[in-house]
Amino acid sequence: MRDHSIDKIFLALVLSLVLGGFFIFISASLGLLARDGATFGAIAFNQFFFGLFLGSLFLIWMTKIPHTFWKHYALHIFLFSLVLTALVFVPQLNLEHGGAKRWLLFGSFSFQPAEFLKFGVVLYLSAWFSSVKAKVGTFRFGFLPLLAVVGLAGILLLLQPDTGTFIVVLATAISMFLIAGGRWKHLAILVGGILIGATLLVFMRPYLMDRVMTFVDPSRDPMGSGWQIQQALIAVGSGGVAGRGFGQSIQKFNFLPEPIGDSIFAVAAEEFGFVGAIALIALFILFLLRGLYIARRAPDSFSGLLVAGIVIMIVAQSFLNIASLIGVMPLTGLPLIFVSHGGSALLVALAEIGIVLGISRHQRKL
Repeated sequence: MRDHSIDKIFLALVLSLVLGGFFIFISASLGLLARDGATFGAIAFNQFFFGLFLGSLFLIWMTKIPHTFWKHYALHIFLFSLVLTALVFVPQLNLEHGGAKRWLLFGSFSFQPAEFLKFGVVLYLSAWFSSVKAKVGTFRFGFLPLLAVVGLAGILLLLQPDTGTFIVVLATAISMFLIAGGRWKHLAILVGGILIGATLLVFMRPYLMDRVMTFVDPSRDPMGSGWQIQQALIAVGSGGVAGRGFGQSIQKFNFLPEPIGDSIFAVAAEEFGFVGAIALIALFILFLLRGLYIARRAPDSFSGLLVAGIVIMIVAQSFLNIASLIGVMPLTGLPLIFVSHGGSALLVALAEIGIVLGISRHQRKL
Protein backbone atom coordinates (compact mmCIF):
# COMPACT_ATOMS: atom_id res chain seq x y z
CA MET A 1 0.00 0.00 0.00
CA ARG A 2 1.24 3.47 -0.81
CA ASP A 3 -0.09 7.01 -0.59
CA HIS A 4 -1.33 8.66 -3.78
CA SER A 5 -3.06 11.80 -4.80
CA ILE A 6 -6.82 11.39 -5.02
CA ASP A 7 -8.23 9.34 -7.90
CA LYS A 8 -8.44 11.95 -10.68
CA ILE A 9 -10.59 9.82 -12.98
CA PHE A 10 -13.23 9.37 -10.30
CA LEU A 11 -13.08 13.09 -9.48
CA ALA A 12 -13.51 13.98 -13.16
CA LEU A 13 -16.60 11.76 -13.38
CA VAL A 14 -18.07 13.39 -10.28
CA LEU A 15 -17.38 16.88 -11.62
CA SER A 16 -19.03 15.96 -14.92
CA LEU A 17 -22.14 14.73 -13.11
CA VAL A 18 -22.29 17.72 -10.77
CA LEU A 19 -21.72 20.43 -13.38
CA GLY A 20 -23.90 18.75 -15.98
CA GLY A 21 -26.56 18.20 -13.35
CA PHE A 22 -26.48 21.84 -12.31
CA PHE A 23 -27.06 23.04 -15.89
CA ILE A 24 -29.96 20.60 -16.25
CA PHE A 25 -31.34 21.86 -12.93
CA ILE A 26 -31.10 25.51 -14.01
CA SER A 27 -32.99 24.76 -17.22
CA ALA A 28 -35.65 22.72 -15.39
CA SER A 29 -36.04 25.54 -12.86
CA LEU A 30 -37.14 27.91 -15.61
CA GLY A 31 -40.37 25.94 -15.75
CA LEU A 32 -41.20 27.25 -12.29
CA LEU A 33 -41.44 30.79 -13.66
CA ALA A 34 -44.82 29.86 -15.13
CA ARG A 35 -46.12 28.61 -11.78
CA ASP A 36 -47.63 30.82 -9.11
CA GLY A 37 -45.48 31.51 -6.09
CA ALA A 38 -42.31 30.01 -7.56
CA THR A 39 -39.11 31.97 -7.08
CA PHE A 40 -36.43 30.94 -9.55
CA GLY A 41 -33.68 32.95 -7.89
CA ALA A 42 -34.29 31.53 -4.41
CA ILE A 43 -34.36 27.93 -5.65
CA ALA A 44 -31.25 28.33 -7.79
CA PHE A 45 -29.40 30.01 -4.91
CA ASN A 46 -30.41 27.25 -2.50
CA GLN A 47 -29.10 24.58 -4.87
CA PHE A 48 -25.87 26.45 -5.51
CA PHE A 49 -25.07 27.56 -1.97
CA PHE A 50 -26.29 24.65 0.17
CA GLY A 51 -25.56 22.01 -2.46
CA LEU A 52 -22.62 22.93 -4.65
CA PHE A 53 -20.73 25.42 -2.48
CA LEU A 54 -21.11 23.84 0.97
CA GLY A 55 -21.03 20.37 -0.60
CA SER A 56 -17.68 21.14 -2.21
CA LEU A 57 -16.30 22.34 1.13
CA PHE A 58 -17.48 19.13 2.80
CA LEU A 59 -15.98 17.07 -0.03
CA ILE A 60 -12.57 18.67 0.51
CA TRP A 61 -12.83 18.27 4.27
CA MET A 62 -13.83 14.60 4.06
CA THR A 63 -10.82 13.74 1.89
CA LYS A 64 -8.58 14.66 4.83
CA ILE A 65 -10.30 12.43 7.43
CA PRO A 66 -8.58 9.03 7.89
CA HIS A 67 -10.79 6.06 7.06
CA THR A 68 -9.95 4.59 10.48
CA PHE A 69 -11.99 7.42 12.01
CA TRP A 70 -15.12 6.22 10.25
CA LYS A 71 -14.69 2.64 11.43
CA HIS A 72 -14.07 3.71 15.04
CA TYR A 73 -17.25 5.82 15.17
CA ALA A 74 -19.45 3.73 12.84
CA LEU A 75 -21.88 2.59 15.56
CA HIS A 76 -22.13 6.08 17.04
CA ILE A 77 -22.88 7.63 13.65
CA PHE A 78 -25.45 4.95 12.82
CA LEU A 79 -27.29 5.44 16.12
CA PHE A 80 -27.19 9.21 15.69
CA SER A 81 -28.65 8.86 12.17
CA LEU A 82 -31.52 6.77 13.61
CA VAL A 83 -32.27 9.38 16.30
CA LEU A 84 -32.02 12.23 13.80
CA THR A 85 -34.43 10.49 11.44
CA ALA A 86 -36.85 9.75 14.29
CA LEU A 87 -37.13 13.50 14.93
CA VAL A 88 -39.33 13.85 11.84
CA PHE A 89 -42.15 12.51 14.01
CA VAL A 90 -41.85 15.44 16.44
CA PRO A 91 -44.55 17.95 15.38
CA GLN A 92 -42.52 21.01 16.42
CA LEU A 93 -39.58 20.00 14.25
CA ASN A 94 -40.98 18.35 11.14
CA LEU A 95 -42.08 19.75 7.82
CA GLU A 96 -44.94 17.77 6.29
CA HIS A 97 -45.43 17.78 2.53
CA GLY A 98 -47.88 15.70 0.52
CA GLY A 99 -48.87 13.72 3.62
CA ALA A 100 -45.26 12.61 4.26
CA LYS A 101 -43.13 13.56 7.26
CA ARG A 102 -39.62 13.43 5.80
CA TRP A 103 -38.07 16.79 6.60
CA LEU A 104 -36.73 18.57 9.66
CA LEU A 105 -37.24 22.32 9.73
CA PHE A 106 -34.71 24.61 11.39
CA GLY A 107 -35.83 28.17 10.79
CA SER A 108 -35.94 28.61 7.01
CA PHE A 109 -33.64 25.62 6.39
CA SER A 110 -35.14 22.17 5.76
CA PHE A 111 -33.18 18.93 5.86
CA GLN A 112 -34.14 15.35 4.99
CA PRO A 113 -32.44 13.18 7.63
CA ALA A 114 -33.01 10.02 5.58
CA GLU A 115 -30.03 11.16 3.48
CA PHE A 116 -27.83 10.83 6.55
CA LEU A 117 -29.54 7.58 7.59
CA LYS A 118 -28.56 5.97 4.28
CA PHE A 119 -24.94 6.80 4.99
CA GLY A 120 -25.26 5.55 8.58
CA VAL A 121 -26.48 2.16 7.34
CA VAL A 122 -23.66 1.84 4.79
CA LEU A 123 -21.06 2.89 7.35
CA TYR A 124 -22.18 0.50 10.08
CA LEU A 125 -22.60 -2.48 7.76
CA SER A 126 -19.08 -1.82 6.43
CA ALA A 127 -17.69 -1.82 9.96
CA TRP A 128 -19.64 -4.90 11.05
CA PHE A 129 -19.02 -7.08 7.99
CA SER A 130 -15.31 -6.22 7.98
CA SER A 131 -15.02 -7.06 11.69
CA VAL A 132 -16.62 -10.51 11.46
CA LYS A 133 -15.01 -11.29 8.05
CA ALA A 134 -15.37 -15.03 7.36
CA LYS A 135 -18.41 -15.21 9.66
CA VAL A 136 -20.49 -13.05 7.32
CA GLY A 137 -21.70 -16.26 5.72
CA THR A 138 -23.21 -17.46 8.98
CA PHE A 139 -26.80 -16.82 10.06
CA ARG A 140 -25.83 -15.32 13.43
CA PHE A 141 -23.02 -12.96 12.41
CA GLY A 142 -24.06 -12.12 8.86
CA PHE A 143 -27.75 -12.49 8.14
CA LEU A 144 -29.21 -11.46 11.52
CA PRO A 145 -27.19 -8.22 11.81
CA LEU A 146 -28.22 -7.38 8.24
CA LEU A 147 -31.87 -7.87 9.18
CA ALA A 148 -31.48 -5.80 12.34
CA VAL A 149 -29.84 -2.82 10.64
CA VAL A 150 -32.18 -2.81 7.64
CA GLY A 151 -35.16 -3.41 9.91
CA LEU A 152 -34.41 -0.44 12.18
CA ALA A 153 -33.91 1.86 9.21
CA GLY A 154 -36.95 0.41 7.46
CA ILE A 155 -39.30 1.07 10.37
CA LEU A 156 -38.38 4.76 10.44
CA LEU A 157 -38.55 5.14 6.66
CA LEU A 158 -41.82 3.27 6.10
CA LEU A 159 -43.57 5.18 8.89
CA GLN A 160 -42.82 8.55 7.24
CA PRO A 161 -43.67 7.06 4.65
CA ASP A 162 -40.60 6.98 2.35
CA THR A 163 -40.79 3.69 0.48
CA GLY A 164 -38.38 4.80 -2.23
CA THR A 165 -35.52 5.50 0.17
CA PHE A 166 -36.16 2.19 1.91
CA ILE A 167 -35.78 0.38 -1.43
CA VAL A 168 -32.42 2.13 -1.94
CA VAL A 169 -31.25 1.18 1.56
CA LEU A 170 -32.37 -2.41 1.03
CA ALA A 171 -30.71 -2.76 -2.39
CA THR A 172 -27.46 -1.27 -1.09
CA ALA A 173 -27.42 -3.42 2.06
CA ILE A 174 -28.02 -6.61 0.06
CA SER A 175 -25.23 -5.70 -2.37
CA MET A 176 -22.80 -5.10 0.51
CA PHE A 177 -23.85 -8.36 2.14
CA LEU A 178 -22.98 -10.31 -1.02
CA ILE A 179 -19.71 -8.43 -1.58
CA ALA A 180 -18.69 -9.17 2.03
CA GLY A 181 -19.27 -12.90 1.55
CA GLY A 182 -22.92 -13.39 2.47
CA ARG A 183 -24.63 -16.60 1.38
CA TRP A 184 -27.18 -16.76 -1.41
CA LYS A 185 -29.32 -19.08 0.73
CA HIS A 186 -29.78 -16.32 3.29
CA LEU A 187 -30.48 -13.83 0.52
CA ALA A 188 -33.23 -16.10 -0.82
CA ILE A 189 -34.87 -16.08 2.62
CA LEU A 190 -34.65 -12.29 2.71
CA VAL A 191 -36.08 -11.87 -0.78
CA GLY A 192 -38.98 -14.16 0.11
CA GLY A 193 -39.72 -12.09 3.20
CA ILE A 194 -39.47 -8.87 1.19
CA LEU A 195 -41.95 -10.08 -1.41
CA ILE A 196 -44.46 -11.03 1.30
CA GLY A 197 -43.93 -7.76 3.14
CA ALA A 198 -44.16 -5.69 -0.05
CA THR A 199 -47.41 -7.40 -1.03
CA LEU A 200 -48.94 -6.67 2.36
CA LEU A 201 -47.70 -3.08 2.26
CA VAL A 202 -49.25 -2.48 -1.17
CA PHE A 203 -52.64 -3.71 0.05
CA MET A 204 -52.39 -1.71 3.28
CA ARG A 205 -51.45 1.59 1.63
CA PRO A 206 -53.79 2.82 -1.11
CA TYR A 207 -51.23 5.21 -2.62
CA LEU A 208 -48.83 2.30 -3.20
CA MET A 209 -51.59 0.24 -4.80
CA ASP A 210 -52.36 3.23 -6.99
CA ARG A 211 -48.72 3.41 -8.12
CA VAL A 212 -48.61 -0.29 -8.91
CA MET A 213 -51.85 -0.15 -10.89
CA THR A 214 -50.59 2.92 -12.78
CA PHE A 215 -47.36 1.07 -13.54
CA VAL A 216 -49.34 -1.87 -14.96
CA ASP A 217 -51.55 0.45 -17.00
CA PRO A 218 -50.18 4.02 -17.28
CA SER A 219 -53.27 5.14 -19.21
CA ARG A 220 -55.81 4.07 -16.56
CA ASP A 221 -56.09 7.52 -14.95
CA PRO A 222 -54.36 10.05 -17.23
CA MET A 223 -55.65 13.08 -15.33
CA GLY A 224 -54.92 11.60 -11.89
CA SER A 225 -52.42 8.98 -10.77
CA GLY A 226 -51.21 8.44 -14.34
CA TRP A 227 -50.53 12.13 -15.01
CA GLN A 228 -46.85 12.18 -14.01
CA ILE A 229 -45.79 9.08 -15.93
CA GLN A 230 -47.85 10.15 -18.97
CA GLN A 231 -46.23 13.58 -19.04
CA ALA A 232 -42.77 12.11 -18.38
CA LEU A 233 -43.12 9.69 -21.29
CA ILE A 234 -44.28 12.53 -23.54
CA ALA A 235 -41.22 14.55 -22.52
CA VAL A 236 -38.81 11.65 -23.07
CA GLY A 237 -40.39 10.73 -26.40
CA SER A 238 -40.56 14.27 -27.76
CA GLY A 239 -36.82 14.69 -27.17
CA GLY A 240 -36.11 12.38 -30.09
CA VAL A 241 -32.50 11.58 -30.87
CA ALA A 242 -30.82 14.95 -30.31
CA GLY A 243 -33.40 16.77 -28.15
CA ARG A 244 -35.13 20.14 -28.41
CA GLY A 245 -32.08 22.00 -27.10
CA PHE A 246 -30.98 23.47 -23.80
CA GLY A 247 -33.79 25.37 -22.10
CA GLN A 248 -36.35 24.35 -24.76
CA SER A 249 -38.38 21.78 -22.81
CA ILE A 250 -42.14 22.30 -23.10
CA GLN A 251 -43.25 19.73 -20.52
CA LYS A 252 -41.56 21.55 -17.62
CA PHE A 253 -44.11 24.38 -18.05
CA ASN A 254 -47.31 23.38 -16.22
CA PHE A 255 -47.21 19.73 -17.31
CA LEU A 256 -44.56 17.77 -15.41
CA PRO A 257 -45.08 17.59 -11.64
CA GLU A 258 -41.85 18.32 -9.75
CA PRO A 259 -39.79 19.30 -12.85
CA ILE A 260 -36.80 20.11 -10.63
CA GLY A 261 -37.40 17.11 -8.38
CA ASP A 262 -38.07 13.49 -9.25
CA SER A 263 -39.18 14.36 -12.84
CA ILE A 264 -35.98 16.14 -13.82
CA PHE A 265 -34.63 13.27 -15.93
CA ALA A 266 -37.64 13.68 -18.24
CA VAL A 267 -36.71 17.36 -18.71
CA ALA A 268 -33.12 16.36 -19.51
CA ALA A 269 -34.27 13.71 -22.02
CA GLU A 270 -36.60 16.21 -23.72
CA GLU A 271 -33.88 18.84 -24.07
CA PHE A 272 -30.91 16.62 -24.88
CA GLY A 273 -32.67 13.67 -26.47
CA PHE A 274 -31.69 10.03 -26.55
CA VAL A 275 -28.01 10.95 -26.94
CA GLY A 276 -28.02 13.16 -23.84
CA ALA A 277 -30.00 10.65 -21.78
CA ILE A 278 -27.61 7.83 -22.67
CA ALA A 279 -24.62 10.08 -21.92
CA LEU A 280 -25.99 10.80 -18.43
CA ILE A 281 -26.65 7.10 -17.78
CA ALA A 282 -23.16 6.24 -19.08
CA LEU A 283 -21.62 8.73 -16.63
CA PHE A 284 -23.37 6.99 -13.73
CA ILE A 285 -22.18 3.58 -14.97
CA LEU A 286 -18.59 4.82 -15.28
CA PHE A 287 -18.92 6.39 -11.83
CA LEU A 288 -19.97 2.99 -10.44
CA LEU A 289 -17.22 1.06 -12.21
CA ARG A 290 -14.49 3.47 -11.13
CA GLY A 291 -15.84 3.47 -7.59
CA LEU A 292 -15.73 -0.33 -7.45
CA TYR A 293 -12.18 -0.18 -8.82
CA ILE A 294 -11.21 2.08 -5.90
CA ALA A 295 -13.01 -0.29 -3.52
CA ARG A 296 -11.04 -3.25 -4.86
CA ARG A 297 -7.75 -1.46 -4.26
CA ALA A 298 -8.74 -0.04 -0.87
CA PRO A 299 -6.26 -0.52 2.00
CA ASP A 300 -8.55 -2.83 4.02
CA SER A 301 -11.89 -4.61 3.88
CA PHE A 302 -13.71 -1.88 5.82
CA SER A 303 -12.74 0.95 3.50
CA GLY A 304 -13.39 -1.25 0.46
CA LEU A 305 -16.92 -2.05 1.64
CA LEU A 306 -17.53 1.59 2.52
CA VAL A 307 -16.54 2.80 -0.95
CA ALA A 308 -18.58 0.06 -2.62
CA GLY A 309 -21.61 0.85 -0.46
CA ILE A 310 -21.46 4.58 -1.20
CA VAL A 311 -21.19 4.27 -4.99
CA ILE A 312 -23.80 1.49 -5.17
CA MET A 313 -26.19 3.56 -3.04
CA ILE A 314 -25.83 6.65 -5.25
CA VAL A 315 -26.20 4.74 -8.51
CA ALA A 316 -29.07 2.57 -7.22
CA GLN A 317 -31.09 5.65 -6.29
CA SER A 318 -30.30 7.38 -9.57
CA PHE A 319 -31.25 4.38 -11.69
CA LEU A 320 -34.47 3.84 -9.70
CA ASN A 321 -35.39 7.44 -10.49
CA ILE A 322 -34.65 7.02 -14.19
CA ALA A 323 -36.40 3.64 -14.40
CA SER A 324 -39.59 5.03 -12.86
CA LEU A 325 -39.74 7.92 -15.36
CA ILE A 326 -39.45 5.68 -18.41
CA GLY A 327 -42.07 3.25 -17.11
CA VAL A 328 -39.75 0.37 -16.23
CA MET A 329 -40.89 0.38 -12.59
CA PRO A 330 -43.49 2.21 -10.46
CA LEU A 331 -42.86 5.84 -9.53
CA THR A 332 -40.80 6.13 -6.35
CA GLY A 333 -40.53 9.88 -5.77
CA LEU A 334 -36.76 9.56 -5.44
CA PRO A 335 -34.60 12.48 -6.63
CA LEU A 336 -31.86 12.04 -9.21
CA ILE A 337 -28.55 12.39 -7.35
CA PHE A 338 -26.36 15.34 -8.51
CA VAL A 339 -29.23 16.70 -10.63
CA SER A 340 -32.53 17.07 -8.75
CA HIS A 341 -33.40 19.91 -6.40
CA GLY A 342 -32.33 19.40 -2.80
CA GLY A 343 -29.37 21.21 -1.34
CA SER A 344 -29.06 18.89 1.65
CA ALA A 345 -29.15 15.76 -0.56
CA LEU A 346 -26.41 17.14 -2.81
CA LEU A 347 -24.37 18.22 0.22
CA VAL A 348 -24.50 14.73 1.76
CA ALA A 349 -23.69 13.08 -1.59
CA LEU A 350 -20.63 15.28 -2.10
CA ALA A 351 -19.49 14.62 1.47
CA GLU A 352 -19.71 10.88 0.73
CA ILE A 353 -17.72 11.41 -2.46
CA GLY A 354 -15.07 13.12 -0.31
CA ILE A 355 -14.78 9.95 1.78
CA VAL A 356 -14.30 7.86 -1.37
CA LEU A 357 -11.64 10.23 -2.67
CA GLY A 358 -9.90 10.19 0.72
CA ILE A 359 -9.74 6.39 0.64
CA SER A 360 -8.46 6.51 -2.94
CA ARG A 361 -5.29 8.18 -1.61
CA HIS A 362 -4.26 4.90 0.02
CA GLN A 363 -4.59 2.34 -2.74
CA ARG A 364 -2.76 -0.95 -2.62
CA LYS A 365 -1.23 -2.86 -5.52
CA LEU A 366 -3.26 -5.81 -6.78
